[in-house]
Amino acid sequence: MEAATDRPDRSHYGPEGRSEWLDIDWREHLRWARVDGRAVNLVELGDGPPLVFIHGLGGSWRNWLENLPAFAADHRVIAPDLPGFGDSEMPATPISINGYARCVDELLEQLDVERAVVVGNSMGGFVGAEMAIECSERVERLVLVAAAGISIETQRYDRAMAMLYRLEAVLAAYTAWVAGRSERLARRRRLRRQLLGMVAAHPGLLPPALTSEQIRGTGKPGFLPALDALTSYPLRERLERISCPTLVVWGERDRLVPLRDADEFERLIPDARKVVYADTGHVPMLERPERFNADVAGFLRGDALSA
Repeated sequence: MEAATDRPDRSHYGPEGRSEWLDIDWREHLRWARVDGRAVNLVELGDGPPLVFIHGLGGSWRNWLENLPAFAADHRVIAPDLPGFGDSEMPATPISINGYARCVDELLEQLDVERAVVVGNSMGGFVGAEMAIECSERVERLVLVAAAGISIETQRYDRAMAMLYRLEAVLAAYTAWVAGRSERLARRRRLRRQLLGMVAAHPGLLPPALTSEQIRGTGKPGFLPALDALTSYPLRERLERISCPTLVVWGERDRLVPLRDADEFERLIPDARKVVYADTGHVPMLERPERFNADVAGFLRGDALSA
């Protein structure tokens, strides 16, 4: 299927108007679960068919702030911090993609979720794909957002990966300092460009409050072990085993995962279709939230992709 490629102008970059998440007391929706004896933090809100959001490398549930309220209107939305990220503890066993998939599967079992739509960004997309392969009875539909898993094995020493290693090493060393000053740092457009320049096409245009919440999730102990896990676990040859309908969402200016990977996911997954956003980076759900939410909602309804 041909890609549906938008050409939006930059005035539609980032959220439009006041974001709904700003008016939610998230403390009311945070809860703890225990998986393999370790504490896992998650946010849960809304009622209806379950919709699970899995963040990417270096992220947390806050990566979905622009999306959770929109879908909570008619879904039960669940967004965990993967072990070693956000506020979740490191896992009891070494971090692995399969281990993360089993963790989310066990978490859904505890939450009495038999089947769910799984949405994953970057590493979270890799985890979602692994779930669709190894825990297929749990995944009703799959949304891969700039998903890792195809070219990542050959990217370990690429410039983008090297920059990620350096950036995370700095953030890990100054986690407390950065977290305590995230709001102040995020108010400076130049610093927003430096801190999110690898993942967003126009980080300086993202709202300071949203940027601040993304910064809070950085510098966690799971980063380097998870990056090692990403680069040492084969996925390509197993994608044909994904039997659920799959939507592939990508930004044409993704600096971390090449756009050609979107073509491969669409080609290798039997029931997959893709949409590509122009002038967008590695986090379309934050960069183009209105379009992303509309496209995912349409996919859930079974609508055709818009041109």
